[in-house]
Amino acid sequence: MRKLLFLLPVLLNAAALAQSARWTEAKANQWYQKEPWLVGSNYIPASAINELEMWQAETFNPKQIDTELGLAESLGMNTMRVFLHDLLWQQDAAGFKERINQFLTIAAKHKIKPTFVLFDSCWDPFPALGTQHAPTPGVHNSGWVQSPGARALAEPAQYPRLEAYVKGLVGAFGHDKRILAWDVWNEPDNGNGSSYGKSDPENKTELMLGLLPKVYDWARAAGVRQPLTSGVWKGDWSSDDKLSPTEKIQLELSDVISFHNYDEPSEFEKRIEWLERYHRPILCTEYMARGHKSFFQGTLPIAKKYKVAAYNWGFVAGKTQTNLPWDSWQHPYTDREPAIWFHEIFKGDGTPYRPEEVEFIREITGKRGRLPKAA
Repeated sequence: MRKLLFLLPVLLNAAALAQSARWTEAKANQWYQKEPWLVGSNYIPASAINELEMWQAETFNPKQIDTELGLAESLGMNTMRVFLHDLLWQQDAAGFKERINQFLTIAAKHKIKPTFVLFDSCWDPFPALGTQHAPTPGVHNSGWVQSPGARALAEPAQYPRLEAYVKGLVGAFGHDKRILAWDVWNEPDNGNGSSYGKSDPENKTELMLGLLPKVYDWARAAGVRQPLTSGVWKGDWSSDDKLSPTEKIQLELSDVISFHNYDEPSEFEKRIEWLERYHRPILCTEYMARGHKSFFQGTLPIAKKYKVAAYNWGFVAGKTQTNLPWDSWQHPYTDREPAIWFHEIFKGDGTPYRPEEVEFIREITGKRGRLPKAA
């Protein structure tokens, strides 16, 4: 009995370490075998310009979320990628958890398991709580905000607050079977060269490289049961010696591999083949930019062939204005419509932008029945 009592702390420590370690290849693949082919979108309600407006109490809109996730269900989608923000936790942790729980209840109703994104290096580096500004006319994603913002990233004194956010949120939902996975940091080394690049810290990448591994550690220390990932999104991943320092961290610490690709089908398939050497499940967490020859009809059959999860950017056109192309930052579409929508599947009233795309998605996911009527 004494020997057992002596060994108990050792056994508990070993169990804790096993739980907090990166998943083995076997564990990752066993998890993925239980999942269907995953198809979804990067989702934000049409009424929200950014993550803050989606989740703050004054603008959180469960009725609209219910309607729009109903559209996703009608396409046969079974997952959505959804962005969170550290300031929401600082503002009202209890209320934020309550709204996440409400979102998960709605998503489960529509048979959708979301992947939540904890941090994001894209667009406005100066996020602020409260009323968000109106969309800039004619500009793609004119109100999206980074998390953490530039000031928080550059001030190590704020890192305990970021740690509390990750551990608190993952501690609350890390065992929730309604959640598919956690994307710990979206495009961590994105320098925002075409938009806010001059406003980002000069040593942004260096700061991020110090913080990114900590985010994985914080989530694992919180006892997360779902897989962790962070997607590579640029460069050459064909061999280890070609990886950037950021990509090495992402690919070496992720339980499941994820990537972004907005190119034509041959490039999409080539990048899958590059990543297969990791022998782990692969998720494409961003694709589909019509102006870059990235279409549902070209990408989804390849994703299905390899059983790669596929999340296109954009769902219902709204305040993010991501139906406009990236170059709208240099040439705003204030006096004309784009020749082709860049992202989005549905118009604001719920009708398809391209009915043939909707029918194709339904066909490839095996969805039956009628589409819900437009609002």
